Amino acid sequence: MALQEIIRTLIVETPSKPGNFAKVATAIGTARGDIGDIKIIKDGTLSTIRDISVKCESMKQLEQIIENVRSIGPNVHIHAVTDDVLKAHEGGKIHMKSRIDVRSLGDLQRIYTPGVASVCLDIQKDPEKARYFTSIGNSVAIVTDGTAILGLGNIGPVAGMPVMEGKAVLFDQFAGISGIPILLDTSNPDEVVETVKHIHQGFGGILLEDIGSPHCFEIEDRLKKELNIPVMHDDQHGTAVVALASILSACRATDVNPKRAVIGQIGLGAAGLAICRMLMAYGVEEVYGIDRQQEALDRLHNYGGKTLESLEQLMATCDIVVATTGVAGLIKPELVRPGQIILALSNPHPEITPEDALAAGAAFAADGRMVNNAVGFPGIFRGTLNAGVSEITYPMLVAAAKAIANHTKPGDLIPNPLDPSVHQVVARAVEQAAQTEKN
Repeated sequence: MALQEIIRTLIVETPSKPGNFAKVATAIGTARGDIGDIKIIKDGTLSTIRDISVKCESMKQLEQIIENVRSIGPNVHIHAVTDDVLKAHEGGKIHMKSRIDVRSLGDLQRIYTPGVASVCLDIQKDPEKARYFTSIGNSVAIVTDGTAILGLGNIGPVAGMPVMEGKAVLFDQFAGISGIPILLDTSNPDEVVETVKHIHQGFGGILLEDIGSPHCFEIEDRLKKELNIPVMHDDQHGTAVVALASILSACRATDVNPKRAVIGQIGLGAAGLAICRMLMAYGVEEVYGIDRQQEALDRLHNYGGKTLESLEQLMATCDIVVATTGVAGLIKPELVRPGQIILALSNPHPEITPEDALAAGAAFAADGRMVNNAVGFPGIFRGTLNAGVSEITYPMLVAAAKAIANHTKPGDLIPNPLDPSVHQVVARAVEQAAQTEKN
C-alpha cells in the first residue's frame, strides 16, 4: 500500500529569534512537504542550525520546498541537502554476528571440533533438539521474488533487498528473531514452493514478502500444506491483522459493534482479500467486496464472502469501508454516507483523504499513513516460535489484532510501532491462542 516517497534532510540556519523556525516550517508546509525529525546541531547566540527531515512525493516538490525556504529572506540559509536514507543503507542494514566469543583453544573445542560432534549426535537422535541447540528455532526466512515491492511493483528481488533487510532489522529489534533474506529469481509457483521446501529445515518459520498477486495465493497455500513450520504472507495476513486492529479501534471510538456492522472492502488483491477473510474469522456477519477482476471476486466467494456490483452500491450499503486499491481519489465525497467509518489505506495517496471524508459526514476516517504492518509481524512470529506450533492460524491472527487494538491509546488508530511493549503483548496473545488450540 506504500508508494515511493523522497526523504531528504535540510541543514538550515536561522536567526536565533522566536518565529524564525516557524517561517521555515510554513515554507515547507506551503509546498506540501511533511516535516519529520528535527535536530538542533548548533544553538548559538546569533543563529541556530537544524537538521530538518522532510518527506515529499517528487523531486519537483523538493525543489519547491528548497525555493520556498530560500525565499524567506537573506538571514535564512540552507547549507546542504543530504540523502540520509541512502547513507543509512550503505553496506546494508544487517550482518550475521556470533553470540559467542572465541578467545581460547578451549572455546574453539567447545563450539567447533571436537566438542560439537556430541551436539550433532544428540540432534541426530532427536531432531527436536535443534530448536534448542541451534539458531533454527529462532530464525525466519524472509522470502521474496521481488514482484510486488512496496508500491514500486515488479522491480526484482535484488532491488527489493533493502526492504527484506528492513524486515530483518525489525525482527531483531522488536522480537529478538534472526530474519534471513532469501531472494528468488523465479516467480513460478512450482519452483518457488520447491525451493523453499528444500531450504526450510534451516528455519523456524517462513515470512513471504512482497510476492505479487495472484501467484502469492497459490504459493502460500501450498507451503502451508507441505511444510511443518509456520508460513505467513505478510502482505496478506500482516496487513489484515493491522487492518482489523484499526477497525476495532475506529469502532471503539464511534461506539459501533464491528460484528454487527456491514463492512465493505474496495479492492481484492492480496491485502484486500486477506482483510475480508480476517473480518469473517473475527465474526463479522456481513462482509462485501468489489474488484475489477472476476478472478478476485471468485476468490472472495470461495472463502464465504459476498460481492457487490459497484463502488456506488458498496458505499450505499456498508457502515465501514476499507480501501486498498492504490487509486488516489477513487472515493468521491458525495458517495460518503453520514456516520460511516472509512479507512482509505493506500499510501501516500488515499482513495479519499480523511479531511474530505469527515467533511462529507464520515464519523471516523483514516488513511494508510496511520497503519503500519510493523506493529504486527514481529510479535506474531515471536509468539508462534515461543509456542512451538507448526502453523499460524486465524485464531492466532485475530488474537494479535485484538491485542494491538487493546494496546492502542484513545485517539490513536494503532500503537506506535517503536513501542516495545506492543510487540510483547502481541507475542503473548499469539502464544496463548496457540496453546489454547493445542489443548
